[in-house]
Amino acid sequence: MKYQVQGDTLPVVICELTAGETMITEGGSMSWMSPNMRMETTSGGGLGRALGRMFAGEALFLNRYTAQGGNGLISFASKFPGEIRAFELRPGQDIIVQKGGFLAAEEGVDVSIHFQQRLSTGFFGGEGFIMQRLSGNGTAFVELDGHVVTYELAPGQSIIVDTGHLAAMDATCSMEVRAVQGAKNLFFGGEGIFNTVITGPGRVYLQTMPIINVANAIRRYIPTKSE
Repeated sequence: MKYQVQGDTLPVVICELTAGETMITEGGSMSWMSPNMRMETTSGGGLGRALGRMFAGEALFLNRYTAQGGNGLISFASKFPGEIRAFELRPGQDIIVQKGGFLAAEEGVDVSIHFQQRLSTGFFGGEGFIMQRLSGNGTAFVELDGHVVTYELAPGQSIIVDTGHLAAMDATCSMEVRAVQGAKNLFFGGEGIFNTVITGPGRVYLQTMPIINVANAIRRYIPTKSE
């Protein structure tokens, strides 16, 4: 499989497949394709896996697109202004991504759910109790919101992240929640009650424009029924 990501604000990844190669994606992610691409809807590993993907923000079923009778072309476009990142996965090199971040992948990639081990992290960390785990062997494409900054954390090194700005991280990293210290900071600082702390070793991918922040900014300009 060969691919190229085109576009800046609203990117698209265009994949060129040889005969017999397959891509997987959730329903509605395909943007355009050549006529010889055959689509097949699948649970992707049974009902349990399907329900897990649903809780992680993805569709209940996956679509498999296979090039038949020769080379094929298929593309997947971003749904929100930001970046499309390609992750080259190998056994033991899993990636944890934000809920709903999975866009498409080669057939050898497995999409499953990732539970936060600490309940406080799930309820207060802003990333949700359930995230997505991408594992297996192949290239996976992930949607990230806004511009993305990457940090390489050494063992024991940490970075404090505000709600929603964590886009992805290596599965070797750990996550926990810490309350903002000091009553004045807590009530008047405007940064919320909790921060997410990511600790290495591993890479952390931080996004500048979480979709939830955009939604909150727009919400204040939407008139209510009383208005």
